[in-house]
Amino acid sequence: MELLGHHHHQPAATGLKLKLSLVATLGFTIFEVFAGLRAHSLSLLSDAGHNFTDAFALLLAAIGFYLQSKPADHARTFGYQRAGVLTAFLNAATLLVISLVIFWEAVTRLIHPEAVDDVLMFWVALSSLVVNGGIMLALNSGKKDDINVRAAFIHMMGDAIGAAAIVLSAVAIHYTGWTYIDPILSIALGCLIIYTAWDIIHESLNILLEGLPRGLELNQVTAAMGAVEGVLDVHDLHIWSLGSNTHALCSHVLIEDMPHSASGAILKNINEALCGLGIHHSTIQFEHVPCVMTGTPCRMGADHVHEQGHGHSHSHHH
Repeated sequence: MELLGHHHHQPAATGLKLKLSLVATLGFTIFEVFAGLRAHSLSLLSDAGHNFTDAFALLLAAIGFYLQSKPADHARTFGYQRAGVLTAFLNAATLLVISLVIFWEAVTRLIHPEAVDDVLMFWVALSSLVVNGGIMLALNSGKKDDINVRAAFIHMMGDAIGAAAIVLSAVAIHYTGWTYIDPILSIALGCLIIYTAWDIIHESLNILLEGLPRGLELNQVTAAMGAVEGVLDVHDLHIWSLGSNTHALCSHVLIEDMPHSASGAILKNINEALCGLGIHHSTIQFEHVPCVMTGTPCRMGADHVHEQGHGHSHSHHH
């Protein structure tokens, strides 16, 4: 559990870091395109392409971060948390497109090699490594809690690795004159980009398709609820994510027939068990054993209600 004070500062600080990182990345991308064209270096240009997607990633992360912190309103009762997930998905999808462009260019270069300015390539890649490394350090603290910040962080990490590889290949080209190192490295960078994007596409799609949240198992949740004293059965259980770290659950729970006051304690215990699993938004509907099964005589009216299977329903927001 984070301390409340820390929690309040965190979003503001992360938002500011995202904006500053965006400005730094955009400025550097423009510089790198210019240098890549001058040096005839495809790996510099592909790194600039990757840097541009970084800028896009940071922009989307900042927008997503702003939107998901907006409070819920009458039209969006769950708030805007999905906005962040949607931007993370778009972000990763753009990475895949960029990779395909890089592959195409690299194959063309392998067929028609070009001379490369290795010295310019070396210094630009080295400065790229410094810029990306700095931004990675800045985003490191926020990436655990937010898929968007993680998407931006992974972009930066891919870039830093790419820049390091370009530094090494510039040295290799300088001493050996093998210009085809440049397009081969670009292909490797493209593969790295696809690899990093895949995880984010997978996780954001899972959230958008109401999949089971990462790190939770259905039987584990059912068992935790079933272990609460007074719970006879748990069924019609649904768990989903609203944003990257807010989970919701709704379920029918079978208990003995009892007054509201007695079932309140069961509800409280169920919610405590769910909070332990990181689910803070739950709607539990209690059902009671049909009279036939309890073996006690019952009134017709009550019998009719119980045969439907639905007794009291409790809605609870934690």
